Amino acid sequence: MSIPELVREIITRNRSIYDCMKMDLINYTALAVKIQPEIERILGSTVNLNTIVVAIKRYADSFEIKENIRDESVLKNARLSLTDGIMDIKFSMKDFAEMDTMSILDKFSKITNNYEFFRMSDSFRFLTEDIESIRQIFENVPNNESMFSTGLAKIRISIPSNQNQSDVVSYVAEILHDNGIELVNAFFSQESIIIILNEKDASRAYEILHSDIVKIS
Repeated sequence: MSIPELVREIITRNRSIYDCMKMDLINYTALAVKIQPEIERILGSTVNLNTIVVAIKRYADSFEIKENIRDESVLKNARLSLTDGIMDIKFSMKDFAEMDTMSILDKFSKITNNYEFFRMSDSFRFLTEDIESIRQIFENVPNNESMFSTGLAKIRISIPSNQNQSDVVSYVAEILHDNGIELVNAFFSQESIIIILNEKDASRAYEILHSDIVKIS
């Protein structure tokens, strides 16, 4: 990941920093000092503080641009689908290196086609149905119970290829936050964006996002 991408990821998943930045209430240099160790840990090398400050300022500038085009939602022409009963399976780089990856993927394909596989900055994730046969695939992994996050749902947002995916995530996070719903996580694929929520919030979140699309259609 590039430094600007890491900066966006770190800020977006920290709601308090995200809100302060949007309201222009944050010191860019102080924030850069705060997140510099995490960025260097992920990249495995030292990073110039000024480079991080520039990336933060560019991300902050994007909020002003979005406010100027707010009349046209970034969800225009998007398509939504909701799936509940989802389990998030997370394992570290070290765990992944010790796994027989091809064997695991083969077992998954024999049980279900309804799964997503993502590589994150510090881990790998499966998003799949919460069923016992899936859990059994990982029964030989040490401390495997800590790998599973349950009680989740996913909303897949399919958007035209010429639209900026990072704009969609921040826009969706803002709409849902304003309605008292927080994202658990968000993932990018080549064809769509997948947002993860607590299952109890999923139906309402879907209705809110769908209403936003209908409103601008």
